[in-house]
Amino acid sequence: MTAAYADWREILSGKTVGVGLTGSFCTMRRVLAKFRELKTLPGVELIPILSENVQRLDTKFGEAAEWRAELADLGAAEPLLSIPAAEPIGPTACLDVMLLAPCTGNSLAKLALGITDGPVLMAAKAHLRNQKPLVIALATNDALGANAKNLGTLLNVKNVYFVPLGQDDPVKKPASLIFDAEALLPALAAACCGKQIQPVLREY
Repeated sequence: MTAAYADWREILSGKTVGVGLTGSFCTMRRVLAKFRELKTLPGVELIPILSENVQRLDTKFGEAAEWRAELADLGAAEPLLSIPAAEPIGPTACLDVMLLAPCTGNSLAKLALGITDGPVLMAAKAHLRNQKPLVIALATNDALGANAKNLGTLLNVKNVYFVPLGQDDPVKKPASLIFDAEALLPALAAACCGKQIQPVLREY
């Protein structure tokens, strides 16, 4: 199925893409690299939505100000930073597709339970009301543990799609799953066509 979306550049050109960033900080650089690649396409507009943790936490993987600076450098719009700022995504229907990347297990669980207590989750809820695709790039240590039921729930929800994912360290972290960065943009294109890219589960 990946080969079927080798023309993802054509599919994604001209799209307005909401990009919700949550606090899987160890994957942030690979996500931003894909955003940079996406922004090279003609007519693409990126609308970032940042979780409260991404807005304020400095970690060994990078500082909060650094993520904001990188988004500005690649030409993204001014980030949405609050629930009131994200809510109009619903009534304005301003996004063609929304991507949660990286998406933590915490955000996955809240999304599955309909909890909208932050800007990224509010943006996702508002976007889904328009019956448009929401794509999840999951990175969590408990995907095959406490979060397995939430993963299963969202795999069965209309208009929700996943970037293919696999076990990044099955010996030391047997419940952990992380998205395949190389499949992120083809998966986004597939979702724009109403398809879940396959296979969803992959080996690293």
